Amino acid sequence: QVQLVESGGGLVQAGDSLTLNCTLSGRTFSDYAMGWFRQSPGTEREFVVGISTSGGGKWITDSVRGRFTISRDNATNTVSLQMNNLEFEDTAVYLCAARLKILSTRREDYGYWGQGTQVTVSS
Repeated sequence: QVQLVESGGGLVQAGDSLTLNCTLSGRTFSDYAMGWFRQSPGTEREFVVGISTSGGGKWITDSVRGRFTISRDNATNTVSLQMNNLEFEDTAVYLCAARLKILSTRREDYGYWGQGTQVTVSS
């Protein structure tokens, strides 16, 4: 069974940077495309960034393009989200997700989810 554990959330000021990490256990990490989603109270869970199994393919939503970067290390089973120049609107619970083989932006395509980590950006 795949297990995902996120870390790295916290309270920061607008303009600051933060790095989130997610570690996968229970299966072969390199078999899974990885995504980061976020959800604020009263809103739907939205796709933020995703990375293919090899790391060669990346998708990123327009609202964070140029500020957020996703990377993965298949040796340590970890996917990271580097968030720079954070904005108040980035405040949300950030969730790591895994999908076997194929990268997707659709939340319903991901079968495995972490518990989420809170990111709060003060303006």
